[in-house]
Amino acid sequence: MTQPTANWDTWGTTVESVTLAAGSISYRFDSTDSGNVNLDRVVVDSAPAPATGVYEAESASLSGGAVAQSDHPGYTGSGFVGGLTDANKGNAAITYAVTATAGSKSLALRYANGTGTSMTLSLYVAGTRLRQVTLPATANWDTWGTASEAVALVAGSNTIAYRFDTTDSGNVNVDSLTVSDATEPPPSGGPALENSFLSGGTTAGTSIAGYAGSGYVTGFTTVGARAIRTVNVTAAGAATTTLRYNNSSGSTKTLSTYANGIKAGQISLPATSGWATVQQSLTLRAGLNLIGYQYDSGDSGNVELDDLAVAGSASLAARGATVSYTEYEAENAATNGVQIGPDRTYRTVASESSGRRAVRLDNAGKYVDFTLTKPTNSIVVRYSIPDNAAGTGITAPLGIYTGGSKVKDLSLTSAYSWVYGNYPFPNDPGLGGGHRFYDEARTTLPSYAAGTVLRLQNDTSTPITIDLIDTEVAASAYTIPANSVDLTSYGAVSGGGDDTAAFNSAIAAAKSAGKTLWIPAGTFDLTARVNLDNVTIRGAGMWYSSVRGNAGRGGFFATGNNVQLADFTLAADVRYRDPDGSVTTDSAIEGNFGTGSLIHNVWIEHSKTGIWANSGTNGLYIVGVRVRDMFADGLNLNTFSGDGSPVRNTRVDQSVFRNTGDDAMAMWSFNSAVSDCAFTFNTATLPALANTAAIYGGANNRIEDNLLSDTVYTAAGITLSTWHSAQPFSGTTVVQRNTITRAGGFNTDWNSSQGGLWIYAEAREITAPILIKDVDIIDSTYQGILMTWQKTVSNITFDHVKVQNTGTYGIDVQVAGSGTFNYVTVSGASSGGLNNTLGFTLNRGAGNSGF
Repeated sequence: MTQPTANWDTWGTTVESVTLAAGSISYRFDSTDSGNVNLDRVVVDSAPAPATGVYEAESASLSGGAVAQSDHPGYTGSGFVGGLTDANKGNAAITYAVTATAGSKSLALRYANGTGTSMTLSLYVAGTRLRQVTLPATANWDTWGTASEAVALVAGSNTIAYRFDTTDSGNVNVDSLTVSDATEPPPSGGPALENSFLSGGTTAGTSIAGYAGSGYVTGFTTVGARAIRTVNVTAAGAATTTLRYNNSSGSTKTLSTYANGIKAGQISLPATSGWATVQQSLTLRAGLNLIGYQYDSGDSGNVELDDLAVAGSASLAARGATVSYTEYEAENAATNGVQIGPDRTYRTVASESSGRRAVRLDNAGKYVDFTLTKPTNSIVVRYSIPDNAAGTGITAPLGIYTGGSKVKDLSLTSAYSWVYGNYPFPNDPGLGGGHRFYDEARTTLPSYAAGTVLRLQNDTSTPITIDLIDTEVAASAYTIPANSVDLTSYGAVSGGGDDTAAFNSAIAAAKSAGKTLWIPAGTFDLTARVNLDNVTIRGAGMWYSSVRGNAGRGGFFATGNNVQLADFTLAADVRYRDPDGSVTTDSAIEGNFGTGSLIHNVWIEHSKTGIWANSGTNGLYIVGVRVRDMFADGLNLNTFSGDGSPVRNTRVDQSVFRNTGDDAMAMWSFNSAVSDCAFTFNTATLPALANTAAIYGGANNRIEDNLLSDTVYTAAGITLSTWHSAQPFSGTTVVQRNTITRAGGFNTDWNSSQGGLWIYAEAREITAPILIKDVDIIDSTYQGILMTWQKTVSNITFDHVKVQNTGTYGIDVQVAGSGTFNYVTVSGASSGGLNNTLGFTLNRGAGNSGF
């Protein structure tokens, strides 16, 4: 096949791989050809040997209608494989014979998908279906992409097949498969279940051969043992799940299955002589879902789980939270307003804006126009309006228009923004130095298609600054699940006054009966915090069920095990920051969550802190939450509060934090160690004070796969520190696969800056192992990497770290000690690649540059 050239005076080249015998070569214009080309010459040369570990699809075993083709350019080898079409659904397959060493391998499938949407095939190893793999759309059928999967192979001969099963969408072309040693375990959002959230006794195991990925889940031996996996589903409804498991007991075993925290039934796992699969249908939501397997009373457990495939699922975000909304920056929209920024000067509106830019609508008639790239029926607007002289705030309407007609007014207020003076930043305009300018407002809308222009217009004389909007299709309200009690049956009335007593009565009744407390659509008021243990509270969804605080009070306080909170908004009413140690306002969700607790799909705003999990918490999973506009921390796992006992095995996952008044996410080992905890796949941005992610001492904790950006004051993107009277670091602390953008800050009290990544040995030396790996530090306000203060830092490794564009040094070391640097690159450092003031020893490995 030849491709068109620019004209008849332009010559091109096409390459074919053929096997030749002695004799001649001819090109013929057969009756099946299109001809009409000119030929210049033919060059015959030996074909290069295929790269080690590369297996061409056209040379594999093809069946069920899969066929070698060559009608799309860009393939490797002599062609590619097509025929994975609807006509061959359930039959078409490509089977590779692969020779490998034993161990975890990466399978990189080269494919083309010009359908415009993600498609799927099923992956088999040694004849056993491992999982469904998602192949995102490529630009067109002439553009090739790769999708990688981690699998375990045996030494010697292996068969690897990609099949168009009946549960797949197929309709892709496959070019080649590259098999290589896995360089690292897959990220915690990967398909293998050992990377899911494990608690209650479950752990990752490796002793049973034939598992996929880096291991499997074992330890389903006691009631409460569980594994919870996040999946991203393209459309709501029934989805077929395929669970790979091992049961060598000789008899059928059972586990309970949960979908988004609701028990969906019991799954039977027949006895096997190796790894096997079983299918189950689960009702899932569009977007992020939780699928859990748990040893409940009545189950027999004692199985191993390896892998989970979900039909109709798409990939989770590679870094940061997988969210259902689309974000649009005002500075990229059409406007007749005034663009402000970029500016990182503390106490300016631009410095607190996403990307450090926004649009100001000074008076009536000024607008920003956003063109939707996806449908929506809701909007969130991040905005700033002035405060009043008393510091109590003003209100102003913001018009939402489309097609020249007003849809509605969105009510804005400055009651929850603006603080003044120095730390802890009281709500007193007389102190001057105002900051914390932004708040957010949301509303539902009629349904609008992609391509619709939404106009936000100032119809008043009050200046309004627009930073960004989020739009999404808010799903219909959820219905009350079985085995629930309704809050309104205990006297709660939507919008009708104080419902605290009704909550307490309903919680007691639900707990006593072993039922779920249901918050229906509506707004229900708390004037004090309510205590929880061994109870589930669910709502009709974040857009429908709202629990509202009053006069700074109101929230949920955990006092024991098995607390689940899901599917509602907690709209607090905190309007200033308490001084440290004061208890005049409540946190939204706080306490000792004991074992077996779960917080998911909860929206929190205008509180003191969003989630404050304290001593005794063990095995809490926080996933899919939105924490906005706090006056202190967004989330803190700490041993400061409570009895001082450790916080263990708690994970914050797939969540979004924006405009917190202190650390967005923190682990604080005050009285004892926070241990084996993790922040994974979160997006944290714009803390008005402190860091997007911080670990203050503790053992074996992790920060992985996050997007962290736009810190403002006394801040870093990631901080590892012994500050705040923290316990020492122990075990291995891991920071890997994170992107830190526009981070760092300045402390005016210290007259010193903080880096995008900050290692701060303040009260104690930091000598336990720290691994910083696969981290991108982009456009730091000051240093890219900073290590301070007057204590030793040692046993730290930087591996594949990119520092690009810094306000001062790429790497600034102001401590004694030593560390290892491999594949660390520094570029665009305005003050130089390295400043090493105290003789810190850099053990330089391979691949370093720029410092």
